[in-house]
Amino acid sequence: MDLGTYLHDKKIIIENTLKEICASFISTPGVLRDAMEYTLFSNGKRVRPVLAIAACEAKGKSSDDILPCACALEMIHTYSLIHDDLPCVDNDDLRRGKPTCHKVFGEALAIMAGDGLLTEAFRIITDTRYTERLSPKIIKQVIFEIASAAGAEGMVGGQVMDILYDGKEGSKNILQYIHMHKTATLIRASVRIGAIAGAAKAKELKNFTKYGECIGLAFQIMDDILDTEGDEEIVGKRLKKDANKQTYIKHYGILASKYKLEQLVNEAIQSVDFLGEDARILKAIAQYIGSRVS
Repeated sequence: MDLGTYLHDKKIIIENTLKEICASFISTPGVLRDAMEYTLFSNGKRVRPVLAIAACEAKGKSSDDILPCACALEMIHTYSLIHDDLPCVDNDDLRRGKPTCHKVFGEALAIMAGDGLLTEAFRIITDTRYTERLSPKIIKQVIFEIASAAGAEGMVGGQVMDILYDGKEGSKNILQYIHMHKTATLIRASVRIGAIAGAAKAKELKNFTKYGECIGLAFQIMDDILDTEGDEEIVGKRLKKDANKQTYIKHYGILASKYKLEQLVNEAIQSVDFLGEDARILKAIAQYIGSRVS
């Protein structure tokens, strides 16, 4: 199966599961559910849940084993996008070619929609109706991985540093901290929870971790490149807005950033060589991340 078909098929499975999850929000106020679903189903690539599934399958397990947790990851990612777009943070009007959540539902409901997605994600992981295929031990590990990646020690910490250093000179060390925490930690967690569900051994998990970190940083560097050189209609959001932020383009320049991107993709590919033919999809995803146009 080629990568395009794989991504398409997994995206359908993920979105069908997300729809089932949203259908369980029976007593949720209608307007809140609408706001949550608005961004959740706004044509995202589903990179994080796909990575969790791909890592799990690379270890010979079924995608069904990790699917609910993978969907919970996407809910957390979506919450972060809703909050990132708010006027008090990045003040974005467009996301994936559509008006952002707060532009449609107002700031208060957008905040609540993000809060709802974040909290419901952890309910899904701990609801045995969804995760009956995983042992309590694995579920505990998955919760720890996701919470660590999404919280103050991970994504939120990176987002705060991104805000604090907006418009400031910054440094390469600050840049690395922001990129690693704001973007790479959740992508790394995606890979790790898939590997954990696939019963990866300690040495194997170390390699999966390296893969996740490399493609996580590569993903953010490509975002920086697209903000500078991308096509706004294809990318689906306002570009050339990060001139005052800590970016690879600011600290390294466009050519060095592209070289670093290529290095990271190659390192990611090498880190999963131990899987042999089972690494084919993971390697293809790494190449895709290094060459995407949106």
